[in-house]
Amino acid sequence: MIRRPMIAGNWKLNGTVTESLALVRELRNRLDKVRDCDIVIAPPYTALHPVAARLEGSNIALAAQDIYWEGSGAYTGAVSGSLLKEVGCAYVLVGHSERRQLFGETLESSSRRMKAALASGLVPILCVGETLAERQAGRTDEVVAAQLDAGLMDLSHAQLAKVVVAYEPVWAIGTGQVATPAQAQQVHDMIRERVRARDVDIAKTMRILYGGSVKPENAAELLSQPDIDGALVGGASLKVESFAGIVEARPR
Repeated sequence: MIRRPMIAGNWKLNGTVTESLALVRELRNRLDKVRDCDIVIAPPYTALHPVAARLEGSNIALAAQDIYWEGSGAYTGAVSGSLLKEVGCAYVLVGHSERRQLFGETLESSSRRMKAALASGLVPILCVGETLAERQAGRTDEVVAAQLDAGLMDLSHAQLAKVVVAYEPVWAIGTGQVATPAQAQQVHDMIRERVRARDVDIAKTMRILYGGSVKPENAAELLSQPDIDGALVGGASLKVESFAGIVEARPR
């Protein structure tokens, strides 16, 4: 089964509107001819609407970095799926480790966010991954499986088929450390097997991305692993050369 690769850039808390538009212009120029890979970028909330306008007619899709599960109401600071969809988002990150660690997101709340994203017509990119302490304690599979199960809980067959999963070992995010291709493949294989227990066909088609200090220098070897279908890129997505280099490292 050949799965279409996806390279997604999470800009996190980086980029004014002016800076974001300049980066998008350069990305379009560099990646305009790519047709065999889904390219996604997730700018800060304030840049989503102008960036969406700049992306019209391009091969680059827009993602948000988070979503709240309520559609409207007295939820100061929250952003709903319908609002994200309205400004042009096609994807949304759910359960990123920084949201879990810094903002108190839980297994339960990631489940609610997943359902809200799907109900709004957004494709969720469910982020899972263990800390260094959890890996050293031999708990990688246990932690990742719990995060995966919570995110996929109670989804219908049709909903499950739309989900993208991103494995990001927390110890490799922004640290310069990176899981070896063998380490990453091992966890990706475990994730696919866990999905296979629910639905064999969906397990064959579900895209599982790797994230954690991905760079052009290590992208090709990571992306050549049988169960790694792309990358969720952090810091390297803020520079045209490095992000484009990762896209260009995809298997062809």
